[in-house]
Amino acid sequence: MIKIWTEKNTTNNRMELMAVIAALNATKKHDTVEIHTDSQYVKNGMETWLANWKARNWRTADKKPVKNKDLWQKLDELSSTVKIHWVWVRGHDGEEFNERCDELARGYAEKLKD
Repeated sequence: MIKIWTEKNTTNNRMELMAVIAALNATKKHDTVEIHTDSQYVKNGMETWLANWKARNWRTADKKPVKNKDLWQKLDELSSTVKIHWVWVRGHDGEEFNERCDELARGYAEKLKD
């Protein structure tokens, strides 16, 4: 069972990162995993930006603190033990599992409003 995290006044970027963290926490020890995401933020962060942020002591190119540093650090830690193949899918474009994930996320978000 995957733990559902809730966080008041959150952002979609934090939730996207939390989803990947939850997925990695739920996997058994594998050498390689494939993560499908519609989040360019997460994919680019992991494939391109992360190494630079770490080299700059968690600062962006314009010297601002990296947003969601706590989650990026957790994701970096989890990803250090597994090879991740990142697959970007276009959101809201009819891809079955992406649409289902969106449906579940929106439904759960609505329940939290009650």
